[in-house]
Amino acid sequence: MKSIDAIIKPSKLQDVKERIRQFGVKSMMLSTVTDCCGSDGRLRIYRGSSYFIKDVTRVRIQIIVDEDMVGPVVDTIMATASPGEVDAGSISIYPVAETVRIQVDARPNGTIGDRHYDHATVA
Repeated sequence: MKSIDAIIKPSKLQDVKERIRQFGVKSMMLSTVTDCCGSDGRLRIYRGSSYFIKDVTRVRIQIIVDEDMVGPVVDTIMATASPGEVDAGSISIYPVAETVRIQVDARPNGTIGDRHYDHATVA
């Protein structure tokens, strides 16, 4: 399994969600994040006036999918989230060793602290 983290413009969220769901993705984590542009900031032009902005609000989408779904989902996000625009966002892909669903009175065999992973073979 892989975790896909996409940072996109808030205005593109609904379009991206609808397109991703067409692949059968049923759940995703959404959060609001702040893109810190460094000490210089980024130049923005609005109605002929230019100004520098240092912090930009973005939306983070986290999706966990099987490895065969990574390519189509990433391609869909790229095509939907302002392709060709400056500062359209970013996508990161990470390996997922295991997911545990938290439920009332449901726990995997042993606790997480009792498990030992050889990190060289998990990654």
